[in-house]
Amino acid sequence: MLLVDTHCHIHEAVRKTTPVYDKWHEKGDIDPDTLILTAKDAGVTKLVCVGTTLDDSELAIEFVQDRPECWASIGIHPHEAAEAMSRGRTLPKFAQLAIQPKVVAVGECGLDYFYNHSPRDVQLKVLQFQLELASAAGLPVIFHVREAFDDFWPLYEQYKVPGVLHSFTDSRENMERAVEQGLYIGANGIATFTKNPKQLQMYRTIPLQNLLLETDAPFLTPTPYRGTINEPKHVRTTAEFLASLRGESVEGLATTTSQSAQKLFGI
Repeated sequence: MLLVDTHCHIHEAVRKTTPVYDKWHEKGDIDPDTLILTAKDAGVTKLVCVGTTLDDSELAIEFVQDRPECWASIGIHPHEAAEAMSRGRTLPKFAQLAIQPKVVAVGECGLDYFYNHSPRDVQLKVLQFQLELASAAGLPVIFHVREAFDDFWPLYEQYKVPGVLHSFTDSRENMERAVEQGLYIGANGIATFTKNPKQLQMYRTIPLQNLLLETDAPFLTPTPYRGTINEPKHVRTTAEFLASLRGESVEGLATTTSQSAQKLFGI
């Protein structure tokens, strides 16, 4: 059984570029190559390392070059949008990363109106910049959208680039709208521990051909491993849970989601 982790941050275990990823270092140094090996032992053979700032995206690119199991995505997270806009050279320099070897996507980028760490108008401008970059470069997009779909859809529909809604927990209606647009839906450990019946029903009804698996490691560790740092190997845990929830074979779910990941990212 072969699986793909379409969204992780294991490159951050090498060195800290943003304070939020100190989680890798809470319990001492973690060897990212050990994370890759244990993932392979669990059947997780391909990983997309996702950037969230200019520096973090540069680190992701550096990290994946000599690791055949890994590819990079370059992104400016909505939390980081204001910081990126305040530095005059950040966006032009970021755009140059799109042509670097083993870059397979733009993101994670999007809108987050739950935290509003950056003003909403700035989030929209930085998202539009990344949509234009992805469209010009012919790259798919990894989207982070939280409580912001009313603003997301009008902007997205101007570009209609291929992509995935990462860590999707929103309504069935927005899931179905995404599927109509040809987008993929990223599911992770949240599916294993949510108590929300509407979310569980949404996970049941995602068309299999639109489903992708991810960890968001080191975050969102699935049940029964809550309280530990998440790792790419736990894609298998989420796959097994979703297969049971949906009444499907785990082998079939693994095959289809892996084929979809390879198709979207060209890996």
